[in-house]
Amino acid sequence: MRLRTLLLASVFALAACGSPEAATAPEQPGDVNITANQNRVRAQKVDAIAALVPADIRNRGSLVVGTTGNGTPPLSFRADDDKTVIGVEPDLAQLVADVLGLKLDLQASSWENLFLSVENRQFDAGFSNITVTEERKDKYDFATYRKDTIAFEVKNEKNISVREPKDIAGLTVGVGAGTNQEQILLRWDQQNKAAGLAPVKFQYYQATSDYYLALQSGRIDAYVGPNPTSAYHVAVDGKTKIVGTVSGGGTIPADIAAMTKKDDGLVKALQQALDTVIKNGQYAEVLKRWNLTSEALPASEVNPQGLPRK
Repeated sequence: MRLRTLLLASVFALAACGSPEAATAPEQPGDVNITANQNRVRAQKVDAIAALVPADIRNRGSLVVGTTGNGTPPLSFRADDDKTVIGVEPDLAQLVADVLGLKLDLQASSWENLFLSVENRQFDAGFSNITVTEERKDKYDFATYRKDTIAFEVKNEKNISVREPKDIAGLTVGVGAGTNQEQILLRWDQQNKAAGLAPVKFQYYQATSDYYLALQSGRIDAYVGPNPTSAYHVAVDGKTKIVGTVSGGGTIPADIAAMTKKDDGLVKALQQALDTVIKNGQYAEVLKRWNLTSEALPASEVNPQGLPRK
């Protein structure tokens, strides 16, 4: 089946932006295909870039990519067959695998296991809305492919607007443990407490669906997560709204990136593959398909400055 997303377009026009001060209306997406038959945008092999892939991966003939296919549209989520993982992250991983001349072996994972599986080389790479941080760079290499933007989502009847740290003082906020959005909120909370404002009450759950249940029941005042996920939920649920967006680094620009084990030799191949599909327009096709044009990068970069250490 296909899901109508005319409402989604208007939501992204307001919410999917690189900073709270600037927003651009994305192209109309028409229908979003949520079937198992994705008919993904594909790319051609580039021999010179494929030659950069470590020999063990080339000999295997497949690129094993981990992603959290646990219900976070439009990033990575299950198709209507309840098993096929689809979304913008799998689509971009497919383009990279194509350029490298490898078959994509997409593996669904929990957030916690994703990092462990890349570190022990069970996965060659992670494509899962992973933000580059200085702490993560100790163990992993990164090739960037999207701007990182986070959103503050509340129930429609809530009279809340979030633009700066004081706006979350005293709120009960749901946020994923170990995420960059948690780090932003922790820094904001420290600033508020130093200024004599009420502390934030943090709540953590296991899945995005749990956060939304908590939001609807009033157990939390706001949920803070990736902007694409929140905008998609606002559109299809109709009971919540986005009341602020900020760079994934707060006051620092932040990037989403493909992640590999540190110094395993793969990251340069990923970066050049991403640059190739950015230049030939296939990258733009994928972002347009999932209504994320506003989060596009002009080029992929290896290990840029990441978010600061805790």
